[in-house]
Amino acid sequence: MSVFTRRLTSAIPTMLLLSSLSASATISYDSKANPNAPVSTIGKWDKTFAESHKVEHRKVTFQNRYGITLVGDLYIPKERGERKLAAIAVSGPFGAVKEQSSGLYAQTLAEQGFVALAFDPSYTGESGGFPRNVASPDINSEDFSAAVDFLGLQKEVDRNRIGLLGICGWGGMALNVAAMDTRVKAVATSVMYDMSRAMGHGVGEGKDRYSTADRRAVLQYLNEQRWKDAENGTIARAGHDIYVDKNGNVSASERILPETLPANPNPVLKEFFDYYRMPRGFHERSVNSTSAWNATMPLSFMNMPLLSYANEITIPTLIVTGEKAHSRYFAQEAYKAVGSREKQLVIVPGANHVDLYDNVAGKIPFASFERFFKTSLR
Repeated sequence: MSVFTRRLTSAIPTMLLLSSLSASATISYDSKANPNAPVSTIGKWDKTFAESHKVEHRKVTFQNRYGITLVGDLYIPKERGERKLAAIAVSGPFGAVKEQSSGLYAQTLAEQGFVALAFDPSYTGESGGFPRNVASPDINSEDFSAAVDFLGLQKEVDRNRIGLLGICGWGGMALNVAAMDTRVKAVATSVMYDMSRAMGHGVGEGKDRYSTADRRAVLQYLNEQRWKDAENGTIARAGHDIYVDKNGNVSASERILPETLPANPNPVLKEFFDYYRMPRGFHERSVNSTSAWNATMPLSFMNMPLLSYANEITIPTLIVTGEKAHSRYFAQEAYKAVGSREKQLVIVPGANHVDLYDNVAGKIPFASFERFFKTSLR
């Protein structure tokens, strides 16, 4: 997710963040604590969308290959009989939690007859991992495969019919896993971002933003921050969309979204603000709603392109984006790169990026996802 910080940096005031998500998180922690254990496993309904009475909801935990315990919400159709069902692992957007978009998608898929798992990625939400507010192209791809592990062990699931759905920045992760994990039989994305491209080359309006010199300046900036963190024994927080001005000066916002909108905000910033910072989509555990990433987090994405092997994806692939989405170019170029002969590109008329986070605008093509997965996971 980008907030187009080139128009924001000067407008964002210095402020205190939530106590559990302070601007500088100390590196040290209680040696008796298990950093890979869940942060919480809240059982009450605390989603940003209404609970469906057509599905059964279970709070679940499972481990990834790195020993981090992930926390998820499992949605199962109530009217399922005794037959084993196809299953779909869902995650995203980047910096969101399962109580937001991914949970809505998962619950809707369960209403359509699938077992669906929405989960928090490592280091975020209720899932384990220390330090907090970290993302990684490797570990987050592994999170998707760990979700496949979990689904394949459930008695309600036919492990030969498991698919993935990645929203926003998790679209690129889903495609990365689809090229590697042979157990995945279908993959779909919704308003996808390729986060390695977004952080390595800058999100522009239909094209990459960084020049080669800009990219080098960003790397210099991030590695200088590593020295500061090492010297101070703290982990600085910042937004992940880094701006380079015409003089080569580099800056990042103190948090992903401001406390209040600046005057005449960038339209994309307003889209994100109206979802993550407003009651419509706000959630206290969402990095995008309340805080920022670890400042040096983009380093792991900049030299690890997620779609390097997209041409090796042979399973059915559905890529959905909005006609007016600023991220549309990510989806269109990913569609060209995917090697599957069974691939579809759906462009939703009139939809911007955040229109496909929830169904406030009535634009999420849930029927398209249903047809795709029912056809591909037969």
